[in-house]
Amino acid sequence: MKLNRYLCLVLCFAWGGNGYAASSGQSVSVQYGTVISASPVDLKSGAVPAGALIGGTLGYASAKGKSSSKKNRNAIIGGLAGSAIARRSRGDTRGTLYGVDLGSNGGIQVASNQLEIKIGDCVAIERSGDSTNIRRMSAGYCEPKYQVAREAIHDEAIGEASECIQAKQALLASTTVQAAELAAMKVNLLCND
Repeated sequence: MKLNRYLCLVLCFAWGGNGYAASSGQSVSVQYGTVISASPVDLKSGAVPAGALIGGTLGYASAKGKSSSKKNRNAIIGGLAGSAIARRSRGDTRGTLYGVDLGSNGGIQVASNQLEIKIGDCVAIERSGDSTNIRRMSAGYCEPKYQVAREAIHDEAIGEASECIQAKQALLASTTVQAAELAAMKVNLLCND
């Protein structure tokens, strides 16, 4: 399972996406909710509804242009797992469109390359600028009786979300296979459940 997550991480960066990690000074927000729907979606087909956030690692691999440095970065990241992964990255754009009930804050849709999240899971929606991350959390984060405790650890939650963003930025900034491998491991540790 860990290998599959790592492979998914590598593939998502090879695909591209729409958004960069937050720059220094941008605010980070964290909301908790319960997944109420999960539908498979082709992340590159245009099937992601307007207004849905792009989560997971997908939103961090965007290239606004086709500069040689971005092509080189994607080649390094794509090369991490060998030619089998590279073949898969050209055709496998599977993701999931999650509907998340945010309680009194309404609801939200998040399209993500993370396929492990299930209906009924409590998740954190972490946002900074145009970037979004969705990850599973302990069920207590979604239970009203824990609201005071959630508020008491809010700064820690923001810190964790910021560390995830920084790890994804480091992955995008990687210029060697070794640096990309290390950064990918950090993303897996800091950004996934």
